Amino acid sequence: MFGIDLHNNKDRYFTIGDNKPQKFCFLPFKRQITVSRIASVSLELERFKSEHKALASDKEPLGAIIGHEVDIILDIERPYSLLLRRPAYLAIPKSRKSLEIHIKALLDLG
Repeated sequence: MFGIDLHNNKDRYFTIGDNKPQKFCFLPFKRQITVSRIASVSLELERFKSEHKALASDKEPLGAIIGHEVDIILDIERPYSLLLRRPAYLAIPKSRKSLEIHIKALLDLG
């Protein structure tokens, strides 16, 4: 379980588990990558995908190993389950507006 504190001025913070007092900060990261490094990473990734068949791709279903298949049933028929009846997030209108502004800012960052 994790949480992201959107009500801050400068930095973005996140928490892990139920340890809400301890916050971790996202730090900017820049790295110079050479063309040869990109090629070697691509080869490593292809080798990893071929050796680890449990990974799924757009051409393979989830759980490519027999016995580890994933069967997802999405039920949206009435009556709705308890999880579908709950609002997406609880907030008073002022907080909701603030959340929407921060979410839009995060989406604009990509």
